[in-house]
Amino acid sequence: MNVSPRSKLIDSALEAIADIQDGAILMVGGFGLCGIPEHLIEALRVKGVKNLTCISNNAGVDDFGLGKLLQTGQIKKMISSYVGENKIFEQQFLSGSLEVELTPQGNLAERIRAGGAGIPAFYTPTGVGTLVAEGKEIKIFDGREYVLERALKADFALIKAWRADPHGNLQFNMTAMNFNPMMATAAKVTIAEVEELVGEGEMSPLAIHTPAVYVKRLLLGRSYEKRIEQRTVQARV
Repeated sequence: MNVSPRSKLIDSALEAIADIQDGAILMVGGFGLCGIPEHLIEALRVKGVKNLTCISNNAGVDDFGLGKLLQTGQIKKMISSYVGENKIFEQQFLSGSLEVELTPQGNLAERIRAGGAGIPAFYTPTGVGTLVAEGKEIKIFDGREYVLERALKADFALIKAWRADPHGNLQFNMTAMNFNPMMATAAKVTIAEVEELVGEGEMSPLAIHTPAVYVKRLLLGRSYEKRIEQRTVQARV
């Protein structure tokens, strides 16, 4: 890969994901269509890797975000919180071609955080008494039932940030941060695509959301579409 000794910058999205192979476990940042790594997802589609397990809050929409990989049948399993915006997802799940592990959103966030922090599992009251708790250990603390949730880790994390310096220190833009920072800590290899690059020393240490130690590769993305998942306007009166 074409990376200078002082920079983690990669020339293209396809080069950035070159070592992602069939059967890989991926964490993919984003909430709805906000803060998703658009160019890295497209590169996965072009490369054609398959049998992927994707850990992501949701699966995009039919023709955008992770929905692109569902269209081509490249995803084998989704570990997600919300999947209601994707008809292809629904069809594949009901037909049995897509495995789904549905996880409450707070549990999903904490499972990823735990993976990055080296915590193998944790107890939570969320999901007790529901399908989420089936087959899992239940324990009582102070008279209340808690379910044991395992941490999540991945081979690769594909994340999206606003700004980066050449070392890979990252800044996120408001709610586009979502799951991205915690995913960066929970994968063997983190690949970050960013909208802007700044020079060495231009980023205040106090403004860094994800330190460079977690980031292996950087991609400067261009021409972001940034679709709105649900556009709602007030009716004229």
